Amino acid sequence: MVKFMKNHKILRKRIFVLEILVGCFFVILFYFLYHIIYTRGVFYQQNLKNLTEVIVEGESAPRGRIYDRNYNLLVDNIAVPVIYYQKEKKITVKEEIQLAYEIGKHLDIDVSKLHIRNLKEFYLLEYPKKGQEKITTEEYEKLKRRELSSKEIEELKISRITEKELSIYKEENYKAAYLYYLMNQGYSYQEKILKTEGVTDEEYAFFSENVDYFRGVNTKVTWQRKYLYGETLRSILGNIGPVTKENKNKYLSLGYQLTDRVGTSNLELQYENILKGVKAKYLKEGNSSLTKISDAIRGNDIVLTIDIELQKKVDELIDQELIRAKGEANTKYLDKTYVVIEQPSTGEILAISGRKLVKTENGYQGTDITPYALTDPMAPGSVVKGASMLVGYNTGVLKIGEVMTDECIKLKSIPAKCSSHQVGRLNDIIALSESSNVYQFKIAMRVGGANYSYNADIKIDPNAFQIYRDTFSQFGLGVKTGIDLPVESLGYIGKSTKPEFLLNYAIGQYDTYTPIQLSQYITTIASNGNRYQPHLLKAVYEPTNIENLGSLAYEVMPILQGKVDTKVEYFKRIQEGFQAVMEIGLGKRVMGDAPNPAGKTGTSESFIDTDGDGKIDTATVSNAFVGYAPIENPEMTITVTSPDVEDPSTGVSFHSYVNRRIAREISNYYFSRG
Repeated sequence: MVKFMKNHKILRKRIFVLEILVGCFFVILFYFLYHIIYTRGVFYQQNLKNLTEVIVEGESAPRGRIYDRNYNLLVDNIAVPVIYYQKEKKITVKEEIQLAYEIGKHLDIDVSKLHIRNLKEFYLLEYPKKGQEKITTEEYEKLKRRELSSKEIEELKISRITEKELSIYKEENYKAAYLYYLMNQGYSYQEKILKTEGVTDEEYAFFSENVDYFRGVNTKVTWQRKYLYGETLRSILGNIGPVTKENKNKYLSLGYQLTDRVGTSNLELQYENILKGVKAKYLKEGNSSLTKISDAIRGNDIVLTIDIELQKKVDELIDQELIRAKGEANTKYLDKTYVVIEQPSTGEILAISGRKLVKTENGYQGTDITPYALTDPMAPGSVVKGASMLVGYNTGVLKIGEVMTDECIKLKSIPAKCSSHQVGRLNDIIALSESSNVYQFKIAMRVGGANYSYNADIKIDPNAFQIYRDTFSQFGLGVKTGIDLPVESLGYIGKSTKPEFLLNYAIGQYDTYTPIQLSQYITTIASNGNRYQPHLLKAVYEPTNIENLGSLAYEVMPILQGKVDTKVEYFKRIQEGFQAVMEIGLGKRVMGDAPNPAGKTGTSESFIDTDGDGKIDTATVSNAFVGYAPIENPEMTITVTSPDVEDPSTGVSFHSYVNRRIAREISNYYFSRG
């Protein structure tokens, strides 16, 4: 009995301990339940929501609109219905061919773009045995021995398909062949556009209602750009297109989808992050239903510095004068001109144009090559003599008002180097107005430390080239201007330091510069040595759902890239020289009726490749002009370059003044508008 009582006490103690443990367990359990339900409830609810609900984006949103400086709409968006195909992963070639035939029954498409090769490839897919029969046993043996590749075998099959064999094809076969081609061009992950132009309401409705039947075929509404001024400024505005294989990683990292359309050139590319729209967002819940949570938003609108009416007139006048010049002597190689009009105090581009003549059955016609104004350099000739003169002043080898004699310079084993016409005794102002080469030669020899004597060798300090280039770069010559476009080139920078090349450099006959660099050069002179970055973007506006512009997001302020390092009196002297060019010198009347103009003409020797072999073979003469007006508080600068104006090989002395005429007509138009 005693033993029983003892065991009973032990058992009760154990039960008590167990009860305590169970109680503690429930306390802990209740604590964790409370913590999960009340303290962490929101967290777990959000996780559950994330697992069962997905945010998806809609189709592409419209891009921002583009306006000119006077708020004329240049680029708008239009909604375009699209029928497209997205390849399913496991679909077979046979199934795709059948699908192409089914689509063709309900879609009216133009098959005129179907190439005969595409048709033959489709024939081989439909009739593989007939293709195999076109290869001989010997050729199959060569394939086994790897003397022929599979690609070469396929080429043999295609080449041996006859017109008679293809004659079995009717309209429905052609449609299927073209559709199959469209369904398989490009990368497999891309959406393939089957029809985007002329999609009827019936076609759009039919394929929208039958997406389950036509595997991978679907419809959507996308946005295309509408250019309200046609080809005017078209190349600078740029293009949009699909994400390419080369840049897909970049765009994927920025949150784009591979089916998105993005800016691919010039302003559309440069300001992609501003112009792109924000897609509509939908909530995809557990039952796969979609609920819109935000509407699509058009991209920001941008206003350009361009005056579109001025731009149109510039294009028109260049074409007019180039065509006229082709009727003059010695203009065999003349075919293009570039013009840049800039606002000196801001760097705003008012107009930028490159026009190239193309010969047609009805005569010459102008085409747009404006982007080449940033990448097509030429030797500028005497227009750079303002910067060359400043090298003389800054280095102390030239004094204001210094008089020299314009006489030919003769170095040993080198033909005499002269001015276009000898003026005799002249000072720095007259040297600019009469474009004396010799005056610049003598300055260059002084800068290089040369001891000149007629028909003798001279030695020049190679550092003189860098002295010139350092000064020229302060004007924007030989450096990139930083204009807001994706592509810009430096031009040619000579490597040789032969003495005669320094003399050539001083008169614009060595390094080459693009039209936009020359524009920055004259703009820097017009703005008293302030070098502003040229730019095309003026302002950005927030998007709206109406036609009017929204609120101003920000305005582009002038960007001062540097200031010419010199004394005020030196810079004023150059400006006086440029004024004299237009009043009494070689530039008289080049800017027509422009009030109180200043500027500089330039003629240079140039060389071109006439037979397309990549080698320079023909000497030509090119023209340039840079100017601004009025002298006090300039409104505009103008740069006109016409490469290859004259063919000197003819022996005829005639020289076309097309470059001057273009500068005069544009200046007259600009200042006649009031």
